[in-house]
Amino acid sequence: MIDDEAPGKRRFLTLHDYGMGGVWWWVRARSEREVLETFAWVEVVDDPEIVARFDGEALEEVDVDAPDMPPGLDGLRAERDAQRGRAGFGAFADRDVVYLKRPWDAEPGEAAVFLMEVGPDGRRIRQVEPAEDGPAVRSGPDDWPFDPPVVDLFDPALVGQEISRSEFEEHWARAVPVDPDL
Repeated sequence: MIDDEAPGKRRFLTLHDYGMGGVWWWVRARSEREVLETFAWVEVVDDPEIVARFDGEALEEVDVDAPDMPPGLDGLRAERDAQRGRAGFGAFADRDVVYLKRPWDAEPGEAAVFLMEVGPDGRRIRQVEPAEDGPAVRSGPDDWPFDPPVVDLFDPALVGQEISRSEFEEHWARAVPVDPDL
């Protein structure tokens, strides 16, 4: 699946982190941005220690322009292809911080709304869960056993969920810390 002679391309260690694990590939592309624009829900890992750890591993290596992708990566490309061209595609991709008001289906039939401060990798930085009967609850990375990306910043659906930093900060200031014993 690799054209070793592809001009201007280099290898990027690419991860699809699904929370309790992840799937890794080497993707040959012209830039990190090209990888992110081609595949939904992936991140390019550039930490030198992690890259060195995987350098000798037998990870599947693919070219970003190849017509066929390995299982897993094929679906992530199809998802991104469906998003491209829609209004709002990539609107948050170059931001360091995004503030969102997102619906969250914790249990079937139990929809919740979370206010989130999200970093450039799609992971939560801080979060507020408003409550119907009582104070809102705030939490951060130390409160979460896993912190996979919760949003894909290229997803055009996020545009309608944006809130201002001041709105988030108002809710954060009024919220109580999460109870660590729950």
